Amino acid sequence: MSRLLAALAAAVGGSLLLWGCGASSPAGPTPPGQQTPLPATTATLLAAGDIGECGFGAVETGRLIDRLAGTLLVLGDVAYMHGTAANFRDCYDPAWGRHLDRTRPVPGNHEYESAGATSYFDYFGGLAGNRGQGYYAFTAGPWQVIALNSEISMAPGSPQIQWLRDELQNNRFPCTLAYWHRPLYSSGPNDNNPDTRLLWSTLIEFGAEVVLNGHDHMYERFERQDANGRLDPVNGLRQFTVGTGGAHLYTPLAAKPNSAIRSGASYGVLVLNLQPNSYNWDFASVNNSFRDTGTGGCH
Repeated sequence: MSRLLAALAAAVGGSLLLWGCGASSPAGPTPPGQQTPLPATTATLLAAGDIGECGFGAVETGRLIDRLAGTLLVLGDVAYMHGTAANFRDCYDPAWGRHLDRTRPVPGNHEYESAGATSYFDYFGGLAGNRGQGYYAFTAGPWQVIALNSEISMAPGSPQIQWLRDELQNNRFPCTLAYWHRPLYSSGPNDNNPDTRLLWSTLIEFGAEVVLNGHDHMYERFERQDANGRLDPVNGLRQFTVGTGGAHLYTPLAAKPNSAIRSGASYGVLVLNLQPNSYNWDFASVNNSFRDTGTGGCH
């Protein structure tokens, strides 16, 4: 418990401000005699999902992120196979748990193999957003970052969709990134997940740039496309699937339209460097066997 309290204190006191459903960014007045701190002009995010499966690659990716600065986005399927307290204790915590204070997680389908993802919310506490919801937003340098939950309702009029619309409408940023577990598009064995389409169309409506997902245990990057899978280099979202955090890897299947690159050859994490109106990415593998780099601009 003391470890979790320390992590929460670090999250509240750090440069990333976390807020949940129906709330605004918790910025307050500057005390007398102090200058208002300038917002950060850059930030680094590290992202991967599909992590804590004992006997596979989580220990290796944990050692990799030991050497990398940045906020850690955990893209779901954190603790295999059933998201139990024992799975977290034995398969996730020894490999990635020491980075808890800089982790911003979302749940995956394996977390919900335990009713209500109880052990997930117990493990991450307030870092996971409101209990039972699991969606929240924070700032990373000049970017808006939105964590969503693909394992609860994303239907029109659902609380999550209404919250997402309110968040995008009321907190406008030049650049926005969103992440959740199951991807809309995938060239992996789990295939596309059309129930996430409304997340895409809502994000595109408000000019978001990047989507991060896991679920298929491989790396894949798509060109900018719309919610219906049509190439759109101007207004489309660029999707990265980074299911390479440590669970057994998958071999990609036939490429979906607009898939730019795919690999199931190596564990690793995606490193995203965020600037005021642009970003660059670098997939860092544990054994330097595969790499994908590039840059993108904001709308």
